[in-house]
Amino acid sequence: MAREIDWRTQRVIVTAGGSGIGREIAAAFHGLGARVWISDVDAPALAATAAGLPGLATLVADVADPAACDDLVARATGAMGGLDILVNNAGIAGPAAPLQAIATADWQRTFAVNVHGQFYMARAAIPHLKAAGGGSIVCMASVAGKYAFPLRSPYAASKAAVIALARSLSVELGRDRIRVNAIAPGVVAGERIRRVFTERARTRGIGYDEMQAIALRAVSLGTMVGPDEIADMVVYLCGPSGRSITGQVVSICGGLEYTE
Repeated sequence: MAREIDWRTQRVIVTAGGSGIGREIAAAFHGLGARVWISDVDAPALAATAAGLPGLATLVADVADPAACDDLVARATGAMGGLDILVNNAGIAGPAAPLQAIATADWQRTFAVNVHGQFYMARAAIPHLKAAGGGSIVCMASVAGKYAFPLRSPYAASKAAVIALARSLSVELGRDRIRVNAIAPGVVAGERIRRVFTERARTRGIGYDEMQAIALRAVSLGTMVGPDEIADMVVYLCGPSGRSITGQVVSICGGLEYTE
């Protein structure tokens, strides 16, 4: 049986916590009694999330900016007295287009947020996790980092890099009792996937419903994943049941085995 944990002792940072998956993760930890700080580039979304979760702390920050990441970690750890869990959730969808049509700035921005942001946050957080005697880092990847993902090459390449980063850190930090895992969501319900499907449909010259059907026919269960399902796995990995789980890429995708 897994050991018990007093979640009230746990100090958590979640990036991009103002909406979507990040908001669900923050709410899950908050509901357990943990102390939680969230960041986002969307100030109104942060305010709305904080209004619904009394005691939650927020900071507007762009993870593509290393100084902003350092400031977020410094403020959060100063207020909470340390850090036990970092959830590197921030990410953007990037452009949906053939590679030759992708602008350099769009490619660079996708990597700046999805990969460099995770590096900046982990670099700032690791000394505090070590000082706490161990902890957990969860890196938000995607099934796009595991399979071919046509018309989404910047996103797919960035998420493959996230997987490699998580695996490397798990070995590097294992002796410090810091567990590092990646989560690879599939098609997650929400506004973001609606924007992605809209752009991909336009690129392919098809309707939105047809684009959604194409995406879901590769999913064994034939359904999208809920953000709350991602949050449940994050809590599991960071809690006592996940105490021997590190260096893993956990797919939450409804059985997505290929992409089109």
